[in-house]
Amino acid sequence: MQPGGGDRPNLGLLEQIENDFGSFANFRETFVEAALSLFGSGWVWLVLKRQEKRLAVVKTSNSINPIVWDDIPILNLDMWEHAYYLDYKNDKARYISTFMNHLVSWNAATIRMARAEAFVNLGEPKIPIA
Repeated sequence: MQPGGGDRPNLGLLEQIENDFGSFANFRETFVEAALSLFGSGWVWLVLKRQEKRLAVVKTSNSINPIVWDDIPILNLDMWEHAYYLDYKNDKARYISTFMNHLVSWNAATIRMARAEAFVNLGEPKIPIA
């Protein structure tokens, strides 16, 4: 997360999201729907699936993370009550909207994606590693 975050990812990660989800809007809808439908405490992740060589949105409960399935985390949203309840009470939709519109760090996600591409050959390099 970063103050002043949100908006859209940088070009390389944006291209991969558009390839794998059809559009950034489809990705965003999938991510938000996953967060809203998560039962109990857990996380929502944008991951790079090593075997399928594509990005995907996954949900995990409690303290499970996608590394157990050999997925590479690119972005995550904490859906444990401690993350949102003091500020948003039961209004998960407002918490998720604030995260997506103002806090998500696409810079950090882009860096993670560039590092992940070192382990998964997605074809031509898309994101320069700084």
